[in-house]
Amino acid sequence: MSTRLKKLLKIIIPILLGVFLVWYSYSSTSPENRKEIFKYIREADLFWVGISIVIGILSHVSRAVRWNFLLEPLGYKPKIRNNIFFILMAYFANLGIPRSGEILRATALATYENVPFQKGFGTIVTERVIDLLMLLLIIFIALILQTDIILGYLKANGIGLTATLLLVGAGVFFLFLFLAFLRRSTSRLAIKIKDLIKGLLDGILSIFKMKKKWAFIFHTFFIWGAYIAMFWVIKYTVAETMSLSLSEILVGFIAGAFAMSTTNGGIGLYPIAVSKSLAIFGISAVSGDAFGWIMWISQTLMVVVFGAISFLLLPLLNRNR
Repeated sequence: MSTRLKKLLKIIIPILLGVFLVWYSYSSTSPENRKEIFKYIREADLFWVGISIVIGILSHVSRAVRWNFLLEPLGYKPKIRNNIFFILMAYFANLGIPRSGEILRATALATYENVPFQKGFGTIVTERVIDLLMLLLIIFIALILQTDIILGYLKANGIGLTATLLLVGAGVFFLFLFLAFLRRSTSRLAIKIKDLIKGLLDGILSIFKMKKKWAFIFHTFFIWGAYIAMFWVIKYTVAETMSLSLSEILVGFIAGAFAMSTTNGGIGLYPIAVSKSLAIFGISAVSGDAFGWIMWISQTLMVVVFGAISFLLLPLLNRNR
């Protein structure tokens, strides 16, 4: 298979998957339930939707500020305004072509702030490593807070505590086995994986070498706190989800986060994943679907509108570059 065809498939497959999931979600819902979901979406309280969007914008501003903490040790300090534009453009681009936003972001940084592409892209990779660690931390917190519910759900689906512990134990055993094999192997794939792991570790350790590491850590927690908050306030747009606790909301948030990485911007899959996760806590499919769609539509519109504005304003406000 040619390299060009592989690249093309990486673009087309997530889009086709998203379209299929939208069709699946629509066709698997009865006409009565569809009407009810559309009613929830039409009548969603715009106040809470607006609050969610504002929180989302604040998270992007915080990310723009945090980015400079990674760039300053390299000798660069871009304008925060430009950083915001780069980030919004990147999210907008990712809706069309997965992971293209990271390339665009580093390219725009090189074009408008004279930061070499390799250095700019390296800071973006470091950001992604930190984001992954934060997501793992949130998953761990959710598991601790909702242990009884999750174990009860697994048991109801034929997976008891003993089976769960065996699965976890087997997972840990195979992980150690894989690491031992990786350490001794000299194959090209093993070398690539080792280089990737080394790069991830270097990215994490670079935090402790920066001058403003505590400010970086503060913004990291603020960004992820904002992500959870923008998801949490949407519960007030659907009557049945208003009673959900923060720990229950976390489970839906995690499901949505994984959905976002599977299809372009979570199209099709995001509402399904959120609905299925909220069903664990007794939320009906209709209310869960409505919650997922309201959240996805509001945040996607925010990215599209502000991303498009960023594409227009960036060259106008940087005419001398």
